[in-house]
Amino acid sequence: MTQTSDIMSLQMISVINNSSLIQPGFSLLNFGGRVFFFGQKGWPKRSCPTGVFLLDLKKNELKLKPAFFSKESCYLPPLRYPALCVLNGKTESEKCQYVIHGGKTPNNELSDKIYVLDMVCKTSKKITFICTEKELVGDVPEARYGHTINIVHSRGKSMSVIFGGRSYIPLGQRTTEKWNSVVDCMPHVFLVDFEFGCCTSYILPELQDGLSFHVSIARNDTIYILGGHSLENNIRPPNLYRLKIDLPLGSPAVSCTVLPGGISVSSALVTQTGDKEFVIVGGYQCDNQKRLVCNTVTLEDNNIKIIERETPDWTPDIKHCKIWFGSDMSNGSILLGIPGDNRQLISDANYFYILRCGGEKEDEEEAAQICSQTSTEDPGDSTPFEDSEEFCFSAEANRFDDDDIDTYNEDDEEDESETGYWITCSANCDIDINTWVPFYSTELNKPAMIYCSNGDGHWVHAQCMDLSEGMLIHLSEANVKYFCNEHVDLARGLQTPKKVLPVKKQPMKPLHRKTSMKIATPLKKSFLRRLFE
Repeated sequence: MTQTSDIMSLQMISVINNSSLIQPGFSLLNFGGRVFFFGQKGWPKRSCPTGVFLLDLKKNELKLKPAFFSKESCYLPPLRYPALCVLNGKTESEKCQYVIHGGKTPNNELSDKIYVLDMVCKTSKKITFICTEKELVGDVPEARYGHTINIVHSRGKSMSVIFGGRSYIPLGQRTTEKWNSVVDCMPHVFLVDFEFGCCTSYILPELQDGLSFHVSIARNDTIYILGGHSLENNIRPPNLYRLKIDLPLGSPAVSCTVLPGGISVSSALVTQTGDKEFVIVGGYQCDNQKRLVCNTVTLEDNNIKIIERETPDWTPDIKHCKIWFGSDMSNGSILLGIPGDNRQLISDANYFYILRCGGEKEDEEEAAQICSQTSTEDPGDSTPFEDSEEFCFSAEANRFDDDDIDTYNEDDEEDESETGYWITCSANCDIDINTWVPFYSTELNKPAMIYCSNGDGHWVHAQCMDLSEGMLIHLSEANVKYFCNEHVDLARGLQTPKKVLPVKKQPMKPLHRKTSMKIATPLKKSFLRRLFE
């Protein structure tokens, strides 16, 4: 396989505020050259209730600044791992819109809703968005994540195409042990007409197995699907499919062709370096093995060409880390992230790099759509063989001129990542990020923890405290203080003895008036007799 000789450079950047919000699974949106962060970890807090931030990247330092929503906007939850793409409207006001489908809420619930996000006001100090939820009818796609959505154009019409992803097993099959188990979605192709809200699913014989965290590149009426991971078979087959969508006056026609020359990869990142040229970076080629090879993809007419290219000078941290993640920054640049050192005070912190692959600025109207997805588990929450999440990014993030936009201040917020889930909670703690598996039915990606009220307080793993599931649920619901195994005896010694209530004495009942007179009269007579004798 021939190689291209374009030089790729790697540069480290630092996030100087709100780094705990930037976790795998978020998305980045480009509105008129401005890049916005969406899909933070956890629910939005009071300093930025919308959960959408402007990314300000200057001199290799990244800041997050809050954005706003109009009163007419519907609520947009902070969805992680959604599928999104750019929707080009017919009018100038609709030129820059984003379609967002699926994803996970902070409660680990999957969304089946589809939103359209648009910018309605832009000033030097305030940026306002409007979000609209689209009502769908017909073969509505089930709730999912790790999938892709693209817009195709044919015969003057446009439709969105949804494919792949994972979802929870059906409710009828969920048990306590398998409550949070996920499966591949059926390999159906969904066409969504935004004008009428109609959804139609297509079953194609060429697509036999479900796929997730694949790469999809759309241009005109064609979508190329590369790689992906099959959860059922636990393989990453060298897939290369070409979907052709024809939109005549009648019913749409969808066809699929299996092409040779694919690559075995999941969770890969793609950036566009030319009108018909793209670069694939990162991902995984098998369990517990990153894919350090880079490829150049060229689209010409109805053909696709994939060749190897020279790799950048990966740093030792990138080479030796078990997982990585990132996103396209457009114009041939990619944002890469790796988990931070476990010895850090903030265990969820990540290190970030910008990878520049070269390429000239493409025409925004003719730029092809890129959508790639990665796995469901957080880098700090997954076993080594799991894929990492990907930032969905399509923007130029190195020019911002709005220094007077208020910066999000998290100093007065409780940072849920300060303690971390992978700490050594006690002397007998055996929770290891690389070997941990869910123990309680309520666990999904992280071990259950409980707060010990001794002294200044600290968090411990419920499993290390030998708590039963019933007791754990009881403690979470009851308004009582909990003390871990190491501090429970100390807490008992410091307890104030229970206050013993005095025994209440029953008051004597007063005698009846007639009875008292019967007693008093003889006494009175006797007293008078003695007095006069």
